[in-house]
This record gives sequence, structure tokens and C-alpha cells, in this order.
Amino acid sequence: MITRRRTLFALGLSAVLPSAYAAPPTGKVLRLGLLEALREKFDPDSVPVHRALLESLRERGYELGRNVMLEYRSAKGQIERLPEFAAELVRLKVDVVITTGDSPARAASAATKTIPIVAIGVADPVAIGMAASLARPGGNVTGLAVNAAEISAKRLQLLKEAVPKLSRAAVLWNSTLKSMELQFQKVETAAPSLGVTVLSLRVSSSADFDKAFSAISQSRSGGLIVLFGPLRGDDLPRIVEFVSRNRIPTIFELGRGVSDGGLMEFGPDVVGLARHAGAYVDKIANGAKAADLPIEEPTKFELVINLKAAQTMGLSIPMSLRLRADRVIE
Repeated sequence: MITRRRTLFALGLSAVLPSAYAAPPTGKVLRLGLLEALREKFDPDSVPVHRALLESLRERGYELGRNVMLEYRSAKGQIERLPEFAAELVRLKVDVVITTGDSPARAASAATKTIPIVAIGVADPVAIGMAASLARPGGNVTGLAVNAAEISAKRLQLLKEAVPKLSRAAVLWNSTLKSMELQFQKVETAAPSLGVTVLSLRVSSSADFDKAFSAISQSRSGGLIVLFGPLRGDDLPRIVEFVSRNRIPTIFELGRGVSDGGLMEFGPDVVGLARHAGAYVDKIANGAKAADLPIEEPTKFELVINLKAAQTMGLSIPMSLRLRADRVIE
């Protein structure tokens, strides 16, 4: 059974983007490109991020087939094809490119320096050189970012609370992404104060996972943090299957892991981020420059705990941690 305790997601957009929506430009059909890494198709009926984006646009007067055309491209798990699809959207001369996650944002940014990009959930855009600052991005990328490095350190703290005797934790991270390196460094910095030694498990291709799984088993790590930057579409199911089978307490990003047997998830609500992306599209459609639109970050986050998984792992989750969860799976 899943119980919802409270919603902890908020954005400070109201200080930047006016609450009164601008009307869509008269007589203009807005051509949007949406670039993603893993999903099979654009499906607002079953994909909450897609539904939230369309609802946000509709609230502002933009409707598919009337004054909006959508060009959808997804790598469908073949991440190496993202640059190809980003270049295709550029050739189609879309008015705005919308991306979800790190890899699509990087591919779009590399493909064009002129078409505005509204990035949803890009990690640490200033640290990785995608924007000059959050307040004034300065280039063609704006949107909704996450301070992924700080969030990753918080994941170690939450894992320690769930497993009080934790003294050694493995960290599985995609070394092809600069943002992932920053996240691991934050975890490594936070570990000594929590009395935890961390084992770095760098993966740069899907072929590296078997070796990483073997290292986790041999190290007898008491827990695992998954800093998931996709390499292939089947990577995450492999990770979840491994930790579930071996009963390893693991904390994932939000929306990745718990439903299939992982212990915890923590992070910002990407659906909430997508809902706010429509405001950026609206502003750009009415003449605003991406360079001048501040990149916003979430200030509240969601914690999900799988008590059923905890039971199979022989864990008793402290009540203090349960009470802070937004969702508990029992």
C-alpha cells in the first residue's frame, strides 16, 4: 500500500516569472522540439512529465494542433544518438528546444547556440559550464535546474539514518558526465563526518556494470548510493534487480528504484519542474531571451521509503525518518 503524507515541492518562480500569463503571439504557430533520453514515445496519457508540460502550455493558451506543433525525439535508451536527434531538431528550425535531464540538455547545447533551450532538471548547469550563472545564464540555456551535488550528499545522510550502523557505502556513478563527478565529490566530502567510508564505482559504459556489481559484493558495503546518469535504457532495471536480489540498502534518485524493490528515493519532483517549464516557453515565445531568464532550482524535495523492501533486508526504519517521508510503501 502506498500512502501520501505531504507534498514538499516548491519553486521560487513567482519572483521571476509574472503570475499573469502573456497571450500567445497572434497568428503564430509555435514550433517546439522535445528531446529525451529514455522514453519510447510522447505519451501525455501515461507519462506524467509529458502531461504536466502540455497542461502548463494549455493554461497559457498554447494547444497542440492549433497554435503549437511538437517535434518529439527520443534516444530510447541509446544515449549516444542524442547528438543526432538534437541536430535534427536544429535542422527543423524549431522555436524552442525543451529537454529533460542532463544528457539531452548537453546534446542540445552542443547542437545550437542560438535556438533557446528550456532545460528541465539539468544538474548543476553553472558548474558544468552550461550557464554563466543562475541569475543571468548568458547563453541560450535556461529553465529548471537541480543542485545535484548537494542533493547527493543529502542522500548519504538519509542512507545513514536508515542504516545507523552503516560504515561503508558504495557509490555507483556515471563517469562520462561532469555533473556526476561533482555529485560523487560531495558525497566523498560528507562521508567522514557521518563515519562512513565510500567506495567509488565509476562506470563509463553499460559493460562496466558486472564489474561494479562484483566490487560491491566483494567490498561487503552496507549500502549503495546510485547517482544515475543513463548510459543505456536497461541500466536502471539491472541495478534495481541486483540490489533487490542481494538485499543491499540503496537510495536512488526520485522516481527510479523504489517501485521495483529499492529501499529509498530522494530528489526534486521532475513533474513539478515540467509544469513550470511552460512559463519559460511562454516568455520566450513573447520575446524574452533565454540569456536573461534566471534558471530556477527547487527548494523542497521528496523522500520515498519502501518499508516492504526494508523488511526483506532486515531493516527497521527509524520512526523519525518515516515521519519525514512523503510516500511510504508498505
